[in-house]
Amino acid sequence: MDSNELPSGSRYDLVLEKSAPAKPGAAYFEVHDSDLEAVAEKSDEELIGYVHSTVLGSTVDGPGLRFVGFLTGCLLRCQYCHNPDTWHKRNGTPVSVAQAMREIGKYVQVLNISKGGITLSGGEPMVQTAFTTRIFRRCKELGLHTCLDTSGRLGERLSDEQLMDIDLNLLDIKSGDPEIYQRLTRHPLQPTLDYARRLSDLGRPMWVRYVLVPGLTDGHDNVQRVADFCAGLQGIERVEILRFHQLGKPKWEKLGLEYSLKDTPPPSAELTEFVRSQFRSRGLVVY
Repeated sequence: MDSNELPSGSRYDLVLEKSAPAKPGAAYFEVHDSDLEAVAEKSDEELIGYVHSTVLGSTVDGPGLRFVGFLTGCLLRCQYCHNPDTWHKRNGTPVSVAQAMREIGKYVQVLNISKGGITLSGGEPMVQTAFTTRIFRRCKELGLHTCLDTSGRLGERLSDEQLMDIDLNLLDIKSGDPEIYQRLTRHPLQPTLDYARRLSDLGRPMWVRYVLVPGLTDGHDNVQRVADFCAGLQGIERVEILRFHQLGKPKWEKLGLEYSLKDTPPPSAELTEFVRSQFRSRGLVVY
């Protein structure tokens, strides 16, 4: 790969770089709080991140036209994950901050004209905290709108100052019931709620995303818990109900992973509208 190029393609492309295939329970990344300070001292040429793919011109990852970077590394093991090849951090292409910014810099004018900007997604971008926050800092210096697509699981790793470099959080609240959340992701719900409340206290804008899966996240009480929680937050501009799909199934099969939702259908139009109405009833703008 040319040193000035970033990996491009669809978020649904299967990417296998130098790491072993993702396996449940395997070590998915190396991340230690004690490392962050040392990494933060590196120059833009030295600071390396791992990238699954990039997309220019997305209209579904924040406002306007977006340059989207899908980073590798994630703690969660969501049953409906459509990118299990992003679980391991090193299953991506190594890219320096300087290299990434040279590419992003080519599109500053068109991104600003379209009222768009840069979005970092994944995987979970906060696995690569130093790389993610440095990219956002450099983008703000260029006057670009910045957006973080996150589960909030590692939100405590961000300082208040770093949160100011994020213009919009696309926050996935995957369940309102802690037991369902644990079953769905293998992780606790509370860190996500804590991150949402922190964003609210700081007045940081959010778009909350809720993946609607028949038989898993569609329970009335479960949905109502999320709607009630969101209604108590400041800064929520909209709630997006994302309908479950089977686009990730081929990846699970190719990686030799058991896909537990292989027989689950997409939610019906009637169910989707009912869930939207639950959020609207709490005074929220819903898409």
